[in-house]
Amino acid sequence: MSDTIAEVLAQHYANLAAADIPRKVKDDCRTLVRDYLGVALGGSQTGSGRAARQFALEVGGKPESTLIGYGDKVPAVHGAFVNAISSHSIELDDVDILALFHFSPPVVSAALAVAEREGSSGEEFLAAVVVGCDMMARASDATNFALRDRGYHTTPTCGVFGATIAAARLMRLTAEQTVSALGMAGGQASGLMEMYGPSMQKRFNPGPAARNGVTAAQMARAGFTGAATIFEGERGFCRAFAGQEDCDALTRGLGTEYPVHIEYKAYSCARPIHNAIDCALTVRQQMTESASAITSMTMRRHPAWAHYHLNTRPRTYHEAQVSLPYSVAIGLIEGAAMFPQYQNDKLAIPEVLRLMDMLTVVLDDTLPRGVSCHLTVETAGGAKLKSQIDHPKGSIANPMTEDEMCRKIHILADPVIGAGQVGQLIATVGDVESLASIDPLLQHCVPKA
Repeated sequence: MSDTIAEVLAQHYANLAAADIPRKVKDDCRTLVRDYLGVALGGSQTGSGRAARQFALEVGGKPESTLIGYGDKVPAVHGAFVNAISSHSIELDDVDILALFHFSPPVVSAALAVAEREGSSGEEFLAAVVVGCDMMARASDATNFALRDRGYHTTPTCGVFGATIAAARLMRLTAEQTVSALGMAGGQASGLMEMYGPSMQKRFNPGPAARNGVTAAQMARAGFTGAATIFEGERGFCRAFAGQEDCDALTRGLGTEYPVHIEYKAYSCARPIHNAIDCALTVRQQMTESASAITSMTMRRHPAWAHYHLNTRPRTYHEAQVSLPYSVAIGLIEGAAMFPQYQNDKLAIPEVLRLMDMLTVVLDDTLPRGVSCHLTVETAGGAKLKSQIDHPKGSIANPMTEDEMCRKIHILADPVIGAGQVGQLIATVGDVESLASIDPLLQHCVPKA
């Protein structure tokens, strides 16, 4: 009888030597960790970050895992939960190339919590992040776009498998135990796309994925067994969540190919909106008149995303961060779209409202990519300005520079821990593989007394 998909994956991830992971993949994941920590520090101070921390402190328990931005120590399951929410609270976390999910909130949060508890080295921690991201990407490749179109949120539904593999690796689970952990991960897979609104709902979704991954690995270590057919079974993950019978993408190229293609956010909103912002900023540079002179705007979008993010009256900044009309308007007016542009007091600015109402979104299936956008702006002075963006700033094809990446971290983390400490944090991440434990890394993630 042939091995199940979970058995093949578990054998690979449990036995993969850190030295056999390609250097580029390690480097990419080290950059991911750096970006994650800056974003989580900024997100820790938001309403959603503070509420998650309050929950963990009220529940209490053994001090195992550091809460980023605060320094409190809580059980690893709660540390993973809180830090995942913080890192997803300002819409500046990383994204995959199809703009379907975020690697770091579930995977890095779980790895960080478990590595601290287990006393893992920096090298072990980084290897766990790599395999967790690899697992998450494979789960998405095997189920999307059907999973997304059924209303499931990829970050938590696929992220729980990535979090589980990262945690299992750091706990040194056997291949057999890892199979059980994957089974329990599937039993906890959840997360709905019913999250676009004025509430904090979207911020919550990665929290259970990170927590449940740690739980699955810990239960497997305790001897609890899980279903080996969790992926391809008749009622398994692929069929139940995506109606897919072919799950080959889960193991295709395993060990030789790493589908860990990470992109980064230059703007504080949902990734499929970034192309539209780049269009707006490009047009703004071309304009010789102020935004008040704009008389019409048309945004052509690919059908893959054309029906999303169309709210023209966001009621909170959470809602604004998933509003293309707001993002285009604020970008045209302020020339930026970082977290300071997504504040509640900006939502009722008359000029913002005028531009939001003016923007017309139309479908264009000739655009080359699912996230592609084409903006046409006409002005009172007779100008007709156009911009098409296929690869947004921060994408693999249009990357942020090293200075831009570090500046982003400083913008988000300086108010929390100070510029000097942010510099130390960046340097420590750069040297993470030489660390005997990740304690020095975490010490730079909390304010000094």
